[in-house]
Amino acid sequence: MLLSDLEIIIKTAELGSITAAATNLDMQVARASAAIKRVEKQLGFELFIRSTRQLRLSVMGERYLPQCIHALEILNNAQQNLLSDQDEINGELRLTTSSDLGRNFIMPWLDKLAEQHPQLTLKLILNDHTLDFYRDSVDVALRYGSPTDSNLYGFKICEVPRVLCASPSYVSAHSAPEHPRELPAHNGLFYQLSGIVHDTWKFTRDKHIYSAKITGNRVANDGDLVRRWCVAGKGLALKSAIDMSEDLLTQKVVSLMPQYRPTPTELWLICPSKQSITPKVRLLRDLVTDNCQQILNKLKNKGFV
Repeated sequence: MLLSDLEIIIKTAELGSITAAATNLDMQVARASAAIKRVEKQLGFELFIRSTRQLRLSVMGERYLPQCIHALEILNNAQQNLLSDQDEINGELRLTTSSDLGRNFIMPWLDKLAEQHPQLTLKLILNDHTLDFYRDSVDVALRYGSPTDSNLYGFKICEVPRVLCASPSYVSAHSAPEHPRELPAHNGLFYQLSGIVHDTWKFTRDKHIYSAKITGNRVANDGDLVRRWCVAGKGLALKSAIDMSEDLLTQKVVSLMPQYRPTPTELWLICPSKQSITPKVRLLRDLVTDNCQQILNKLKNKGFV
């Protein structure tokens, strides 16, 4: 027996008319009439006594209707309780993200989230490798670059500028480059992903693209290590402005060649399926979006991006 059929019966008894019930429920009269006949057939007795001018409950209908209303209330309450449970921020949230974001930004943001929602359990997996949701057993991934798998679902958090930077001590010892063609004379600090060393850096100025192949004596598959080398004065690094934000704002590093803009990237929150986009995932999305926007606003106000 369909719940919608029971709703039609209750509304028909309330309004005393199949036509009025159909109008109230925004459906065709024929559909409402068919629903009543269907329930009467299943029950084995008539619920309504019909005449050309009026419709009223039968004796059996008068006995059945209160129980029908009660049953429908129980089912509706059960549904509302389930929806309320889904809105609660509890259970485990398994997140994977890059080393830079995880250690320096996401970890303190998640600490605040855990304080606000004590029923929430957090699992944070830091790695810079290509994500496999099923192998790594995670709910959501925060990654630079848009998702390439059309089966995945994602939220674009923001566009993230990149910055070319070095420590003041490195600039003092080697002077600051003013044009991309000068970069090969400097020591590059490189990030390696899936066996590929990112040692060709691209810049844009006045719609012209400049490409420079750099050499260097340090390569890491951990983005945070590249950042630490840069702060320590070991060479030049091309990094996400968010990753380098605290170092830029505290002048541990300086931005180089600001008139030449490195190719920007994007920050995405990625889920394995539409069903995995739960209230706690949306809460995480909003948390990351707000904090990233605050960081980018600070950098913009200081002229770094």
